[in-house]
Amino acid sequence: MDINYFKSTRILDGGMGQELLHKGLKPKGTLWSAHALIDEDCHQLVIDTHLDFINAGAEVIVTSTFTARRNRLIQNDCEKYFEKINIKAVELAQKARDISKKEVLIAGGLPNQKQTYSADLGENLGLIERNFYDQAKLLKNGIDFFYLDVMSSGMECKIALKTIESFNLPVLVGTHLRDNGQLPSGETIKDIVKKYKNNNWLGIITACVSPKAYEVVINDLQKLNMPYGFKLNAFKKIPEGYTVASKDQWGDAGNPNTVLGVNTDLNESMFSEYVKKFMENGATILGGCCEIRPSHIKEISKLK
Repeated sequence: MDINYFKSTRILDGGMGQELLHKGLKPKGTLWSAHALIDEDCHQLVIDTHLDFINAGAEVIVTSTFTARRNRLIQNDCEKYFEKINIKAVELAQKARDISKKEVLIAGGLPNQKQTYSADLGENLGLIERNFYDQAKLLKNGIDFFYLDVMSSGMECKIALKTIESFNLPVLVGTHLRDNGQLPSGETIKDIVKKYKNNNWLGIITACVSPKAYEVVINDLQKLNMPYGFKLNAFKKIPEGYTVASKDQWGDAGNPNTVLGVNTDLNESMFSEYVKKFMENGATILGGCCEIRPSHIKEISKLK
C-alpha cells in the first residue's frame, strides 16, 4: 500500500467489541469479541458489524482480534482456538470488504500481549515477543497493514515492531494515553517516535483514549512531521492500574463497561465536534474505539 496513505484524511472504524455486544453477542468470561470468532454461529455477526462501519463511511476496518491474543485465551481456557480464530478474523474482514464493493483497507489488529492499559510486561519479555510474532504471523496474509493496538510503553512498541519486521508490511502505531497525556509507562508520544520510528510507519495515533487525553497532546502531535490522529473511546473512566485479572471481573455481562462505565455525553454530535476540532489541528487519521458506534462514524464521515 501507499506509505503516504494517511497524509490524506482517512476514516477508521469504531469499537468492534462493544458494537458486537450491542448487536447481541453473548460473551463468555473475558473473551469479549473473541467469542464471536470461536462460535461459528456468530461469524455473520462479525461480518455485519464490519459492514455497518464500512457503510457508515469507514475506509479502514480493523480485524476483530483484540482478545484473540494468546494471553486472554489462556485466561479463559481457550488457547486451542488461537490459530483458528486469528485466521478467521482476517477472512471475515475480507468478506465484509468484498461484500461492500468499496475500496476498504484491512488493518491487522495486533494488541498488547499482556494486560490492557498497563506498561507491566512481566519478567519474561521473550514470551511477549513470541506471542506478538505468533499472532502477527497468522494475521499477515490478507491484510494491508498492521495496527499496533493500545501499546502502553516504548518497550511494548519496540518488541512488537521487531517481531513484525520480517513480514515487511506497513504499520500504524496506536499508543494508549492516560488523561495526563502520557503512556502508562510515563513516556510521551514524542519519546516513542524518536526512539522507534522506522520506514514502515504509516503514522501514529492515540488508541482507546478519551478526548481529554488527546487534547493534552495536540501540540506535541503537530511537531512529529508524520500523519497522526486517534481512536477515541467513550468509556466513562479507565482507572489507573486497571487490569482484567479474572474471568468473573466483568460479571455475567462479560462487558468491560460494567467496570469502566459509558460516557453518555460523547454522543454522535459531541464526537463530531471533537473530531472537527482535532482535524483543524492537523489530525488526518480519524476513528473510534470502545463504545464508538457506526452512527458516530457516519457523523464524522460528513466532515471529510
